[in-house]
Amino acid sequence: MGKLSQKFNDHLFTLLAYLCALSLPFLLVFAALELLKNCLPSAAQFGIYFIFNRDWNPVAGRFGALPFLYGTAMSSGISLVLASFLGLGTALFLTEFSPQWIQKPLIMLLQIMSAVPSVVWGLWAMFELIPWLQKYVVPFLKQNLGFLPFFQGDFYGVSMFSGCLIITIMILPIMISIAIEMIRSVPSLYKEAVFALGSTPWESVKIGILPFIKKGLFGAAILGLGRAIGEAMAVTMVIGNKPEISLSLFSPAYTLSSVLANEFAESTSKLHVSALYEIALLLGGITIVVNILAQILIHGLEPLDFTKLFGKERTKENST
Repeated sequence: MGKLSQKFNDHLFTLLAYLCALSLPFLLVFAALELLKNCLPSAAQFGIYFIFNRDWNPVAGRFGALPFLYGTAMSSGISLVLASFLGLGTALFLTEFSPQWIQKPLIMLLQIMSAVPSVVWGLWAMFELIPWLQKYVVPFLKQNLGFLPFFQGDFYGVSMFSGCLIITIMILPIMISIAIEMIRSVPSLYKEAVFALGSTPWESVKIGILPFIKKGLFGAAILGLGRAIGEAMAVTMVIGNKPEISLSLFSPAYTLSSVLANEFAESTSKLHVSALYEIALLLGGITIVVNILAQILIHGLEPLDFTKLFGKERTKENST
């Protein structure tokens, strides 16, 4: 009886494990079908032009997603570039150049930053970040880079510029933490070999660290991009929530997630609700496509084969 009972428990556990694994794609399919069902009225009326139409007027019953797609692409792209450079630089400083006494406090600060709710970041940006930008940063940019279309026009506080900065701050802890773990995973053998050749600290980073962690850095960037695309509350509070397309970063903007957070509870008609469901479907589809492309690109990257560089040394060590 004991063996039969144990065998039954094993089969039951295996069955439950299979059910849990199969529930994930079923949940995704169920959510997609629900979105598709509710966005049919909007899709039937506007068709493919919903994506390319820049007019969003719930009162007149005209809906187009182009301003939100533009706002999402611009805010996510700019934030990702800023956070990538800042994140990699901070991670290299903390792991390779900073004194030991400052590493733990800064890493603890990063953990605290990642735990702060987005609404708190939004409030801080409204009352602290935006006034600071108005007083110092925007005048400097207009004076030195005002000839560029990105830094022209009046700055009223809530804008694409403010939204990009708050997204950058929010995704920075994730990217720094992953970059730190990847840098620490590089075996000391490679760093020591590069230093033994008389390399400078920058050359040791360029040759002995960056090629080894490129997959991890790309994964960190994709995680940051996913957070940037889906971020709603903090962005809604500072980006301006105006469905327009402008090259100027000082102009208000709108994103896919922020229009859902703003208008879903106050939608005025069935067509309005259906258009918002179509926005949600676009947001989910973009997120899935980004992750699929990331997986393809990650698997397409060839890792650096250090055995070719140090294989002889390892063979000698093993023989001795």
